[in-house]
Amino acid sequence: MGRGKIEIKRIENSTNRQVTFSKRRNGILKKAREISVLCDAEVGVVVFSSAGKLYDFCSPKTSHLKGEDLNSLQPKELIMIEEALDNGLTNLNEKLMEHWELHVRNNKMLEDENKLLAFKLHQQDIALSGSMRDLELGYHPDRDFAAQMPITFRVQPSHPNLQENN
Repeated sequence: MGRGKIEIKRIENSTNRQVTFSKRRNGILKKAREISVLCDAEVGVVVFSSAGKLYDFCSPKTSHLKGEDLNSLQPKELIMIEEALDNGLTNLNEKLMEHWELHVRNNKMLEDENKLLAFKLHQQDIALSGSMRDLELGYHPDRDFAAQMPITFRVQPSHPNLQENN
């Protein structure tokens, strides 16, 4: 009787995810050892956890790839390993440079956007201070001349002047 199939997707619970990683990592390393011994195959497995921890296995014939047992290698093999390391280092430096250039570009874009927003804010401040000045200089009934006149002079006659001749 076999197990049921599970859906292959990310495990949301971090504890369950860590337990599953540990079990499956041990299983894959065990399978690598078995295939190396049973089939006399050259096997190398490298696994990185989500925290960046390295887990690896190499069969005895490939241990020189990890930097172990280099004395038994011929100069040709050492040159090949050195070239592979140089290529890896070159690729790593290129990737690092790409990330740096991307960072510089993004930083420049953010600085430009910040300058633009600061300029717009300054323009709005100027517009608002101008509007406030207009409000301060605008009509104020308490400062108006009519408010200083006695009430008798401010009344408009409701009847036309009957003594005027047209």
